[in-house]
Amino acid sequence: MKRRDLITLLGSAAAWPLAARAQQAAMPVIGILGLGSRSAFDFALLAFAQGLRQQGFVKDRKVSIQYSWAEGHYDLLPSMAAEFVRRRVSVIVTFSAPATEEAAKATSTIPIVFEIGTDPVATGLVKSLNRPGGNLTGTTNMTVELAPKRLGLLHDLVPNVTKIGFLTNPDSQTAVPIVIKEEKEAAATLGIEVHEVAISSDRDFDPAFESLARLGVRALDVSNEPFHLSRRERIVALAARHGIPAIYSSSEYVKAGGLMSYAPSSTGLFVIVGDYAGRILKGEKPADLPVVQPNKYELVINLKAAKALSLDVPATVLARVDEVIE
Repeated sequence: MKRRDLITLLGSAAAWPLAARAQQAAMPVIGILGLGSRSAFDFALLAFAQGLRQQGFVKDRKVSIQYSWAEGHYDLLPSMAAEFVRRRVSVIVTFSAPATEEAAKATSTIPIVFEIGTDPVATGLVKSLNRPGGNLTGTTNMTVELAPKRLGLLHDLVPNVTKIGFLTNPDSQTAVPIVIKEEKEAAATLGIEVHEVAISSDRDFDPAFESLARLGVRALDVSNEPFHLSRRERIVALAARHGIPAIYSSSEYVKAGGLMSYAPSSTGLFVIVGDYAGRILKGEKPADLPVVQPNKYELVINLKAAKALSLDVPATVLARVDEVIE
């Protein structure tokens, strides 16, 4: 990648406003490192700000927040993390496991508060959930491990399906092997073939869905992937165009017109991330703040999308729904 392209994509991390630099001496600075795009995470940023306010921190009044969004370019994360370290931000907040891993490589002293979908103990980010140790803590929605549950719900809705597509991003080295293994094991018990479909750039979308059609795939599971989330409107539109029922790892897809999702309330977890960042700014240590897991998972279904796909939602599925979008 050319230097000028790198500088452009680094965004605010590469060219901070003069006002922010002047504020740095007067107030703490939080650096937010995201793999996706800012527009895709508006809901998360609102929840994060709520958590900060719980600890008495209001953006641009008691805390300065700077952002770096990789727009799905995994290769930019190391430079972005290093820039935050160079700027000596007070706390680094990460959205996604890859961003967290790069931040952890970049610093062992600046506190890092994460929101991820993988097991932070299994991936070596923390020593334990209750006592993380080191400079990292945060929340894990564990959506990577929900693949079998999503598959079961999809099978309940489309019981005659024999082939499903599983949308992944091969650039996400941490999560993909784990989630594919669990998806295939669960599918085998139902007699279903799983066809992995990789999308890691904008040019992959149309060919990926065309390949699903050629393979005769009649249902789709979309993994928890920041790049995909940032393109959720496109994914939802393509699934509708090809007449493929899909289950998603975030309710944000369903709000965008998707069929259904099974996931924890992500906004609640981002509130906790903001709360933790505020507590650390007030002097608490990440090593002493336990990693939070969701205690409730929500099934959300869009009846308008189901009607468009000519699907009759079974009463057994409706009985388990937490939110219906009509």
